[in-house]
Order: sequence, then structure tokens, then C-alpha cells
Amino acid sequence: MNCSNPDLRYVQHTTAGERYFEQITSQESDRSTRSAFQELVLSLVPSGAALFDFGAGPGIDARFFAERGFTIDAYEVDPRMREFFAGHCRDLIEQGRVRLDGSSYRDFLGRRPAENTRRADLVISNFAPLNLVDNLRELFAKFHALTAPGGKVLANVLNPCFIGDMRFLAWWRGAPRLWRDGELFLPGPQAPYYRRLPGNFRAASAPHFRLTRVFRGLPLGRYMFLLFEKTN
Repeated sequence: MNCSNPDLRYVQHTTAGERYFEQITSQESDRSTRSAFQELVLSLVPSGAALFDFGAGPGIDARFFAERGFTIDAYEVDPRMREFFAGHCRDLIEQGRVRLDGSSYRDFLGRRPAENTRRADLVISNFAPLNLVDNLRELFAKFHALTAPGGKVLANVLNPCFIGDMRFLAWWRGAPRLWRDGELFLPGPQAPYYRRLPGNFRAASAPHFRLTRVFRGLPLGRYMFLLFEKTN
């Protein structure tokens, strides 16, 4: 993430690129989380559908879905992630099956889709990019512009009531704000993140999307999968 960007929360020395790829693929809990997310995507849209991968990281999901017949547009703001993504998905990018946008976050939000651009059937966001975003309302407005009629958003977000976070005094100090405002801001293993209740996401997605399903406890309660459906 770009530290000059006021709309994304992170730290300058987050793990990214090859090191992130090695870490995120080495732990069974992360592999099972990704597998569950990917299986859910496959159940939501048919092969050949258009996916938009927001916060695409090193391109693991982009490659997985492109190899299964999906067309992939991806966005990633971190240059270290983009560099790894470009190598990891080079053949698919050269074939035109994967496209990667590395513009600034402000430019990403403000740019209008070209008239001949295929709209996404599903926006995917795996391993908590939405927890880095300050202003979710404008992001969901962007998702609305990117998606086709009947489009959906599937997001993997941090569980704000994850028992592992409750070991830390910072969580208990922030808990009153979580219940009052629906969110709190805490340090994390990769970066400081927002922890948000589902109701907070529901309010932020309106009027463009409606939160229709919450999948909890993947794995051990660390993550939740949220499914949003386009309202108009």
C-alpha cells in the first residue's frame, strides 16, 4: 500500500511479494481458507464469468481462476505485490486472460470504466483487503460501476470477534467502540486493520449492494466471508 494514500491503512514494512507468497502458502490454515474461498466462488458463478480481483496480492487467486476459464481483471496497489503478480501470471497476462491495474487508489476510484469494458459478474477480495480501507462507501460505489446487472461481491474479511484478538488489551480497550460504532482499529500481523461487524459492512455497501450472507469461522473464527448482491 502507498503511504501517501489517506484512504488505506497499513504499515510501511508489511510483508509483500515473494516473502508474502511463501508465508501465505506455507500454513495449512491459510491454505484451507483460500481453498474454501475459491470453492465458494466456483459455486457462485459459472466458468467463463468475468471476475474482478480487488487487492489481488501476488496473483494466487487470479491464476487459479484464469486457469479454470474465468476472465480476470485485478487491482493491486502495492508495487511489490504487483511485481510478483506479473511474474506469477506472466503467461496468462500475455494471453490476455489476466489484466492487472496498478494505478493509485484515488485514480482507481475516480476512473470510469470504458464503454466497451466487460463488467464483472463477481468482485472477489480475499484475505482482508477491505479491512485496510477507511471509506468503504466509495469503494462499494466503485464496485457498483465495475459490475454487471445482478453482479455480486464476495469478500474475505477479518472477524472482529476472533478469539485470538481477545488476548490483547488493545481489543478490550476498543470493544466499546466496536459495539457502539460497528468498527475498531487495531494492529495486526501484517498491518493495522479495521475490525468491523457485519452490520457496518451492510450499511457501507448500501444503496449499491445488499449483504445477503455471512459465512463465519474460516478457519477457527479468524475470517468471515461476506456475500453482497447488487441492488440496481
